[in-house]
Amino acid sequence: MTTLNPRIRLTQSAPRISGLLAGLGALLATGPARADFSWNFPTPVTPIARDTLNIHNEFMVIITVLFVVVFAIMVYSMVRHRKSVGAEPARFTGPTGALQWFWVLVPFGILLFIDFVLMGIPAFHAVIEMEDTRTKADMVVKVTGMQWKWQYEYPDSGIRFISTMSTPREQIEGKEAKGEHYLLEVDNPMVLPVGKKVRILLTSTDVIHTWWVPQFGVKRDAIPGFLRETWVRIEEPGIYRGQCAELCGKDHGFMPVVVHAVPEAEYAAWVDKKKGELAAAAAGSDKTWTKDELIAHGKDAYEKQCAACHQPDGKGVPPAFPALAGSKIVNGPLLSPEGKLIPDSHVDRVMNGKAGTAMQAFKTTLSDTDIAAIVTYERNAFGNARGDMIQPAQIKALR
Repeated sequence: MTTLNPRIRLTQSAPRISGLLAGLGALLATGPARADFSWNFPTPVTPIARDTLNIHNEFMVIITVLFVVVFAIMVYSMVRHRKSVGAEPARFTGPTGALQWFWVLVPFGILLFIDFVLMGIPAFHAVIEMEDTRTKADMVVKVTGMQWKWQYEYPDSGIRFISTMSTPREQIEGKEAKGEHYLLEVDNPMVLPVGKKVRILLTSTDVIHTWWVPQFGVKRDAIPGFLRETWVRIEEPGIYRGQCAELCGKDHGFMPVVVHAVPEAEYAAWVDKKKGELAAAAAGSDKTWTKDELIAHGKDAYEKQCAACHQPDGKGVPPAFPALAGSKIVNGPLLSPEGKLIPDSHVDRVMNGKAGTAMQAFKTTLSDTDIAAIVTYERNAFGNARGDMIQPAQIKALR
């Protein structure tokens, strides 16, 4: 059987390879339409998410075409030039002529073009856009991660609040059927206006957390002692859900992110409403509360802010999270005879935390009313029967 000369075989294959490359060009020429093929990606609602999806789809097309071309040539060569049909291997160790050099350099050039032009330019553009947090930013929101909740602060509006998961514990413990947004629902969602570029600053008070909303295409670490940043410009109103994407401790799975994107007029109304709520909470510091009122308010605040560590029944998870039931700290004195803060007392630990432990300081994140209510509740629950109380006005004086 006659064996074809390697140069002749390569020459005959050239039109086929050219046709495959032309097909690759045609597939890539579809541009933004590739975003219609989302596969398992959530619908993008920001420029970053849309660019990420486009790049993903483009890369998948390129990789698929390369795989098919290379695999087809490999299979064809194995079948066409197998020993059983009389094929004999070429006897050379490297390019020896112009045609062979051509078929070495041309594929190399094609790969460089694919890597640095077809793939490199879109990826470079996307990364530059992702990191451009300050150009034409319309507003700033600071996001602080803490075990296991988020704090949102709007410096321009003077608004700051805590967002915690609101899934009922009965669902978590399997006593009730799971809701539609199980583990992805909160009491105070982040609210942002549609069509505005929002610069987001991220940090943490304890361990590394990651603020992640898939439909935004944003996933950024919140690191203690560092201020990191990203941005979003939401294009469609809606409710968008995400979660902490960094293993951050016992209740990592109970740290959702919920963002309400609303029209600008609705956002302005929300700002006014939130300011009114914060003003009312501040006014509560000057009100004289009854013990029953503080205990009722404290029970709700405890379940949101404290139960993750100290448990709903106050028994904790020793030694990391000490029990409050029967605790010497909780059952100790509230304040000094002069009304001053006692170091390492119950009130001191709630306000200022405990260095070297998981006990965080709530002085900067909770209102005077919340702190007073939590302290009062803990001293009169879980079998603790101190019978005393502390007023929000006293907490305010201790700040």
